[in-house]
Amino acid sequence: MGKLYVSKPDNFSFSECLWFLNRNYDDCLYLVSRDSVSRAININDKVVVLTVTESQNTLILDTGHNELDDPTKHLAVGYFCQWFDLERDISPFYRILEAHPVLRYMADDFNGLRVMNIPDVFEALIWSIIGQQINLTFAYKLKRALVEKYGAHVIHNGNAFYTFPEPLALAALTTEELREMQFSKRKAEYIVNAGSVFGNGFLSKEMLLTLSAPEKITALVALKGVGLWTANYVMMKSLNETTGVPHGDVGLLKALANHGLISDRKDEKSIVALFDMFAGWESYLVHYFWRSLAIPSDF
Repeated sequence: MGKLYVSKPDNFSFSECLWFLNRNYDDCLYLVSRDSVSRAININDKVVVLTVTESQNTLILDTGHNELDDPTKHLAVGYFCQWFDLERDISPFYRILEAHPVLRYMADDFNGLRVMNIPDVFEALIWSIIGQQINLTFAYKLKRALVEKYGAHVIHNGNAFYTFPEPLALAALTTEELREMQFSKRKAEYIVNAGSVFGNGFLSKEMLLTLSAPEKITALVALKGVGLWTANYVMMKSLNETTGVPHGDVGLLKALANHGLISDRKDEKSIVALFDMFAGWESYLVHYFWRSLAIPSDF
């Protein structure tokens, strides 16, 4: 069995990251157990299943293959490091968090939680489009239907592991085909259009990464069906931007209210003032607020 090893950074908790990946939703792209996570990734047209576990100071990536060449191993490690945001020093975020009178408990209770990224920007974009204005349970149902029908898959240890559909595979669909899978007419149009834009090379992660944060937002909202919420979600989950805030997100607003930081969910002034205190770490604060939704609201 091929195994790769990655050192744990400071302020890292594998169990906290697993919690975020396994919030009782039916995600079809990875399989989480008590002490591991497995998912398939497409590297140079080779589908590789990564199973991640930990030892005391090391994260272990089992590729299940002996024949991976060095470039493929390097790309697999790179994907994993992006997924778990391992190359970022988050100690500055913790210093701000520990100084906040209401939120400082998070530095202890959620210690080591990283932003769990989606390295494939097309996957992040389509997932955010799917999730627009519907509950997460239904969103995951739609995602599963799309991935299982149009994504590649391999069988590993008796389980089917899927990769997210390629852009051109979705560009080739008709809106009627997606409507039959319970997508709304507009979302079907947005998905097909995004597939065409990315599949034909008019936009890519490489292009987006060359832009400033405001330019990334402009490029994303130029896509049909992409507003500020979706653009900021893609920024924070796939484009290495820790400044993205999906304003209006229902879970975020609930967490802010739970902490007594807003009395009205339309209190934009208070929300902006809070995130200004965490300038440069807004996306991390969002994730920690989402994490807080799993604990009783008695702070």
